[in-house]
Amino acid sequence: MSARSVRAKWVEDGSSLPIFIILIAGLLWALFAAHPTGVPAGSYPTLEMHGYIMMGAFLVGIIMLVGVCSNGTPKINLAEYEDKVIKYGVLATTFWGIVGMLVGVIIACQLTWPRIFYFDSMPWLNFGRMRPLHTSAVIFAFGGNALIATSFYVVQRTCRTRLAGGLWAWFVFWGYQLFIVLAATGYLTGITQSKEYAEPEWYVDIWLTIVWVAYLMVFMGTLYKRKEPHIYVANWFYLAFIVTVAILHIVNNLSLPTGMFEAKSYSLFSGVQDAMTQWWYGHNAVGFFLTAGFLAIMYYFIPKRADRPIWSYKLSIVHFWAVIFIYIWAGPHHLHFTALPQWTQTLGMVFSIMLWMPSWGGMINGLMTLQGAWDKLRTDPVLRMLVVSVAFYGMATFEGPLMSIRYVNALSHYTEWTIGHVHSGALGWNGFVTFGALYCLVPWLWKKKELYSLKLVEWHFWLATIGIVFYITAMWVAGIMEGLMWRAYTDLGFLEYAFIETVSAKHISYIVRALGGTLFLLGTFVMAFNIFMTIKGRGLAEPIDGDEPLAKRPVLPVSEPQLGGAAQ
Repeated sequence: MSARSVRAKWVEDGSSLPIFIILIAGLLWALFAAHPTGVPAGSYPTLEMHGYIMMGAFLVGIIMLVGVCSNGTPKINLAEYEDKVIKYGVLATTFWGIVGMLVGVIIACQLTWPRIFYFDSMPWLNFGRMRPLHTSAVIFAFGGNALIATSFYVVQRTCRTRLAGGLWAWFVFWGYQLFIVLAATGYLTGITQSKEYAEPEWYVDIWLTIVWVAYLMVFMGTLYKRKEPHIYVANWFYLAFIVTVAILHIVNNLSLPTGMFEAKSYSLFSGVQDAMTQWWYGHNAVGFFLTAGFLAIMYYFIPKRADRPIWSYKLSIVHFWAVIFIYIWAGPHHLHFTALPQWTQTLGMVFSIMLWMPSWGGMINGLMTLQGAWDKLRTDPVLRMLVVSVAFYGMATFEGPLMSIRYVNALSHYTEWTIGHVHSGALGWNGFVTFGALYCLVPWLWKKKELYSLKLVEWHFWLATIGIVFYITAMWVAGIMEGLMWRAYTDLGFLEYAFIETVSAKHISYIVRALGGTLFLLGTFVMAFNIFMTIKGRGLAEPIDGDEPLAKRPVLPVSEPQLGGAAQ
């Protein structure tokens, strides 16, 4: 095929040409970044390593895109769902989950046995660099891939239409993997902004912004061309997560780089304004990335697995709007007893307490969806995992407002109690609901009658549950003990305990925490094996679970969009 014909086909496809332009522009920038000039030796880290990584990624992307388009417009069967990219997302979620949790166990061991797990000659493997790698791998790699994969699945089924945008969905997937690699390698080599949950430097932030805009475009485009008149509530939560995270990411990462090809930048904010912006971002990364997005998973997969409609659709609407309005204001509770103005701290505390009711409304809605199907919890470990995740959501959303109260925060601030709180939500809520979604998606996507082994799901459930209990109880005990020791005074008014005594007192709790994390990681390995064996098994000739090709489904008239409908 001639170059002119290829160009014509790219224009006709509508997605190939803009993706090609982005890849070419990225490649040219990476070429210069890989060969920096005028950078003094021993100064800030250069872009050389990341330049070569991006060069390789963009070259592979260009070659693949040209290969796909060289035989004409990519062949897209509009009568079928776009499920291949979701399959890749499921596999990426599983892989990054193991990586992130393995790093978590390593740093737990570093805190517990520093003489054994401190590597003097390998600074990139020590706690200061591994800790942000763990948090980002679990939140953005494991959680982010889960959200992208499930959102692509749910929006197609509930809208009864194929993903919009052609190859843009693939650009989102592979572009997001590149972001993960750039962020992770940056952490280990010291290329970081040192802002919690926002460590990647300016050029990685720009790349993520491009990918995220493409993600929003694909999701909105699919909603726009839906054949189902109603927009199911899960899609509202997904959309809120995508839009709000975009705003948070852009504002918090506004910065000035020291040079076009230097891996160093300075935030546009400073002092207390920088702290407030950072925790407006940090808290709402939890609120919209780890809460709103995963509530969308809950609102689709629990009704689907239980074969029951949402208990109260009206309550889900109230839940949505209350969470969207209140959550965005609660960030200042992270800055109690700091230079932040008192009225701002109080505002954050009040809105945090207000969050309790809508959060528990969502929990009740998720649990009561099993009304008439409670017996399934005995026989279906996947549904049990999904339901237990909702219980952990309720626990975390009670504990969070409690800890935001200034007088409680005086005890909990800077202690291990906060770590226990975070992991009751991250492991129990985000982890379990993701595992449940993966266990649902694998048979549905690969057309299997069932998982390879429900017994292995039982093992996973109990390993993970026991691991969580060990982890969070150890951190609760350590945190409360630590807080009480810090505020203990002698009769003469001196501190009763030296700081090192509080550290020594936590050693047993650290051992229990490492054990709990190891059990949780073992459960994830069991899940990975189960998923592998399920995929490896023989497939079915016919679609299952009512997932007929689009051509065989009834086409419904499109009316004005409204928040309604039922899980598909």
